[in-house]
Amino acid sequence: MPTRQRRGESAWAAPLMRSASAGAAFRPNRLLKQMLVLGLGFATSSLAAAAIAQTPAAPAASPVAQSGPPSPATPRETPRSGAAKPGDPLAAIDWLATPAPDAGLPGTVLLEPPVAGSARRPEVTVTPLASLVAPIGLVKPASTGLPVDLWRGSNAEALATLLASVPVRKSPAMQSLMFTLLLSETRPPVEGGERLLLARLDRLMDLGAPDPAQALAEQAGPTRSKARFKRWFDATLLTGDEQQACSALQDRPHLAPDYASRIFCAARLGDWPTAALLLEAAHALELVDSRQLDLLDRFLNPDVFEDAPPLRAPKSPDPLTFRLYETIGERRPTSNLPRAFAAADLRDIAGWKAQLEAAERLTRIGALNPNHLLGLYTERSPAASGGIWDRVAALQRFETALETGSAEAVSKTLPKVWRAMQTAQIETAFADLFADQLARIPLDGQAANLAWRIRLLAPTYETASHSPPSSQGRSAFVAAVAQGVPTQELARNGVEQAIAAAFAADSAAPRKLQRLLDNGQLGESILRAMQLFAQGADGNLGDLTDALATFRAVGLEDTARRAALQLLLLDHR
Repeated sequence: MPTRQRRGESAWAAPLMRSASAGAAFRPNRLLKQMLVLGLGFATSSLAAAAIAQTPAAPAASPVAQSGPPSPATPRETPRSGAAKPGDPLAAIDWLATPAPDAGLPGTVLLEPPVAGSARRPEVTVTPLASLVAPIGLVKPASTGLPVDLWRGSNAEALATLLASVPVRKSPAMQSLMFTLLLSETRPPVEGGERLLLARLDRLMDLGAPDPAQALAEQAGPTRSKARFKRWFDATLLTGDEQQACSALQDRPHLAPDYASRIFCAARLGDWPTAALLLEAAHALELVDSRQLDLLDRFLNPDVFEDAPPLRAPKSPDPLTFRLYETIGERRPTSNLPRAFAAADLRDIAGWKAQLEAAERLTRIGALNPNHLLGLYTERSPAASGGIWDRVAALQRFETALETGSAEAVSKTLPKVWRAMQTAQIETAFADLFADQLARIPLDGQAANLAWRIRLLAPTYETASHSPPSSQGRSAFVAAVAQGVPTQELARNGVEQAIAAAFAADSAAPRKLQRLLDNGQLGESILRAMQLFAQGADGNLGDLTDALATFRAVGLEDTARRAALQLLLLDHR
């Protein structure tokens, strides 16, 4: 009778079964052991079960022989202790529990002695989840002096609210501190880290710094969410680097902030058929606002609208709308737009006057390096007179006098250029640029007093404080602030008394901020101290003392001194 393959048996098992029925006694146990020794790992329990089920006690010649006594020519095998018994599971492999007969095979070889008795207990290291989150920032903690866990222990929503609302416009020291907090490499909280990152990006844009915002978004991964991509895309539109963002959008269309951005990016990448198709779909399905559709029509079909009248300018365009107006030749002025738009005027496509005005506006909030402003001021001769041209002329004349080293020439040009810088409210940038050179010019009289005040607004204020033009009156108190030792005896009014109280030996952070510091909430305590300083600068002298005392308590001594000096010397603020 031919041997049939059972369901569940592998194809390679059938020849083994046929050889068993052909004549020789089939011993599955020995065969399986040999297969295991040879490395055939496919001898599974299903094969063992099939072999045991089909193994006869002796080769059967006929149905009668199966029911009769065993043949003398074929002795019955002596059952072994490990053989399958009735009731045992068919998948039980008996020789696993029985020592194998000596078949000339080597026994088990231990590669190394047992080590269970000498094993040491493993050292378990506990790592907080917060430390596993990668820090995000553009400036290393070693440069800023702030710890990487600056935001530890604080609620992300509360931090986001503070970052968005703390006023810094009136104090260059607070502006610098805010940029330090936003750009320092810090680890976000375990919960709400995304909310804090978006708040940092939003405040950078609010301060007119799309370049740092773009860099921070790129470091964090701009394509990880639609919210991140939206902020990154807006920043690149204002910096002129939208090619990279559009390429990312082409690969991930689901990140598109709106339908108009897909049309713009398709055209920006040179895929005009796709852009035209998307525009027609937007028209048919009304996916885009009618005003923006008109703008996109002119963007994709400039020949059709060559003689058409200009479009009505929107009052508050978004970055994409602003760039679309720019591409069709109807560039909008940025003076009445949010600060971030001023960065677009720093590109070469803008006129010199627009670049100057944008540079002054961004320098005023601390978003532009003063050297960039100086480069624009000295780029060429003034084209006219009045307004910003007078400031350009005054600074160029002063710089020429400074280069000559003539004390007389500097004394004549310094007052005029200082008044020009006061008009633009960029005195600290001017001090950063020229304080060191002024220190080398031997001036006297009013020019010497003015030069000393300018030097106190620069980072080298402490050096300047040791050579005041007078050792009495206001000069004495200002010099003491620069050295960090103002006293009540030198103070002449309420503001000076509040500042002196903050620098007293027994000064300390207010109780509500000290509790934050005790909990390790350093970042939140700094933001709340900045809030107190803004209130103190507006006349609440108690808040002024608390803010300066808190800065000193957390190690921001330089910030405390510069903020106090600016409050005393920048009268218009």
